[in-house]
This record gives sequence, C-alpha cells and structure tokens, in this order.
Amino acid sequence: MKETESQIWELLEEVKDPEIPFISLVDLGVISSVKILENNQVEVRMTPTFVGCPAIDYMQKDIQETIEKAGFEDVTVIIDMKTPWNTNKVTEKGLKQLEKFGLSAPKRHCGTISDEDLMNAPCPNCKSENTDLISPFGPTLCRALFMCNNCNQSFEQF
Repeated sequence: MKETESQIWELLEEVKDPEIPFISLVDLGVISSVKILENNQVEVRMTPTFVGCPAIDYMQKDIQETIEKAGFEDVTVIIDMKTPWNTNKVTEKGLKQLEKFGLSAPKRHCGTISDEDLMNAPCPNCKSENTDLISPFGPTLCRALFMCNNCNQSFEQF
C-alpha cells in the first residue's frame, strides 16, 4: 500500500457512521477500497450496509470533506451497490465497539441466513442467549429490538 493510501485509511478512521456515531466507517466495513489515481486524485469506494440506507449521501459528503480538509483536492467517493455488504465485514474492533455501546453485535455467518438466525441475539449486558425479538424494526433501519429474559433489559442488535 502506498504511503498516501495509508494516510487516507487513517483519515477514514475519523469518519463515523451517522446512525452509530461511535464506530468508524472503516470498522463498520463499508469502505472497500482506497486508490490514488493519476494527478493525485483520491478514489474511495464505499458499500453501504443496505441499498436503501438513508445516510448514504451524508456519509459520502463526510468522507469527501474529511479527506479534502487534510489537503487532498480531488476526492471521489463511489457508492458500490454491486458488491453486497454483510456483517462479516465489520472488523473485530468494530464488533467490540458495538458491544461496548450496548448493541448486540451481528453474528458471523457463511452462506444463507435463516429466519432463526434473525430471531436470536446475545444480550450485550449479561451475554445471555435467552433473548426474544421484540421487533425487527428499531430506531434506525439497521437495528432490531430484543428483550433479555435473564437480566430483563431491552437492547438493540445491529
């Protein structure tokens, strides 16, 4: 990786997800590539967590402004809808940040996801698996609401 590309990756660590403002877009796994093209043009490729994410434009603008403030003049952020994002792209650091904030981290998976996979989430407070899905629709489109039957706390899963 070129020195400048690593500088861009470091800058992107500062750009937080607007709906989960304690986790960077890098740790969320939505930044898929950084390239320095001819004439020092910066190209960042981003794959949103889902196609209908209402924060896409905001994230795109935030990425561009953060890199430009560091002195890069020609920044392009490409929104990649062809490559699907999945929860396996969240970094280990990102998973820990989600749990620290009180969100149940998504499970790693391979292949098809069943309805059963979506019905259970470990409690981020007491780590119990004895939980129930209250609603698949949480305060943001990326979150679901659960109730822990052990500690009687409600929580969200990303």
